[in-house]
Amino acid sequence: MPDTPPRDRPPGTFKVGSIAGSDVLVTSSWFLVAGLIAVIVAPAAESVQPGIGVWKYVAGLAFAIILYLSILIHEASHALVARRYGFPVSSITLHFLGGMTAIEGEARRPRQEFFIAVVGPLSSIAVGLVALAVRGFIPEGLLLMAVDGLAGANLLVGVLNLVPGLPLDGGRVLKSLVWGATGSVHRGTIVAGWVGRVAAVAAMGWPFAQQALFGQEPDVLDFVLAFVVAAFLWSGASASLAGARIRGRMAHLVARDLARRTLAVPDDLPLAEAVRRAQDASAGSIVTVTGSGVPVGIVSEAAVAATPEDRRPWLAVSTVARTLDDGLRLPVAIGGEDLVRALSATPAAEYLLLEPDGSIYGVLVTADVDRAFRESAD
Repeated sequence: MPDTPPRDRPPGTFKVGSIAGSDVLVTSSWFLVAGLIAVIVAPAAESVQPGIGVWKYVAGLAFAIILYLSILIHEASHALVARRYGFPVSSITLHFLGGMTAIEGEARRPRQEFFIAVVGPLSSIAVGLVALAVRGFIPEGLLLMAVDGLAGANLLVGVLNLVPGLPLDGGRVLKSLVWGATGSVHRGTIVAGWVGRVAAVAAMGWPFAQQALFGQEPDVLDFVLAFVVAAFLWSGASASLAGARIRGRMAHLVARDLARRTLAVPDDLPLAEAVRRAQDASAGSIVTVTGSGVPVGIVSEAAVAATPEDRRPWLAVSTVARTLDDGLRLPVAIGGEDLVRALSATPAAEYLLLEPDGSIYGVLVTADVDRAFRESAD
């Protein structure tokens, strides 16, 4: 059996393993953050274990690895639940801000969105609680320091990820709740996106709140971290809002409304005669059929235009028709995101639209869909 070709990986990432068939990737930025964590943790490691010298940095690096393993548990839980619902998961990526799970496709029901989202923070909280539960059995030293740090970090990550604003997991939870209450995924995304922007502004003001609440003077690192987190939240929330606006325009795209009138002709009819009949019938497309009337091909508008008129009487119309594969047959009622997904799954210039009883309704031309989408944005 031939080897499976390797999956394309984003530049700057390294594969370190796989979980349930999904690649686990680490970005190059992770090494920078791991080194930073090692430097920050090193003084604490030396205070717990005096005289360890350079090994304090090794201890700090080990803590960074353990911390990111707990983040991997968080992301793997997303992946496993998504797979449980039938969504492919191409990769899990660990980066400088945490992790990301690449789930292909969108949740079809609020329940799916809720459980795929909420399981991540709950997993982090569970890891934190387990670390708290076992710390009483661990003697003083570096291991106890690591367990305490693991408990605090995971509880913080779990709670912060439940903040109800996109792109955080809590934002997806809020989206699912609004979606379930209103029946509109678009409205759920809009609400969660705006809450995400509010969270971004709040994150930017955290250093000042820290001083007011705890009397701690913020330093430069506090402001840098606040800016990075706020920028991440704002850009993610803005991307979600932009995506929602695009999907809102998609909802108005219905294949039936965009269909061209079509003419069915025998597949051995001369091309010139097929074009003449289509013009007489004011049809915008041509479909070839067998003697029993079964559609077998869609005539390519581009291929017809590229065929010289003096050759058309001598060519069968089937020579400029694309065979009707399954992906080129669409129900006439398809619309919105289902329509976009269908066009993306089988790229083509024309598609045959069929009534529920299997009869021909018309032909959908991709250029017409693109034009309607652009006009809906004006």
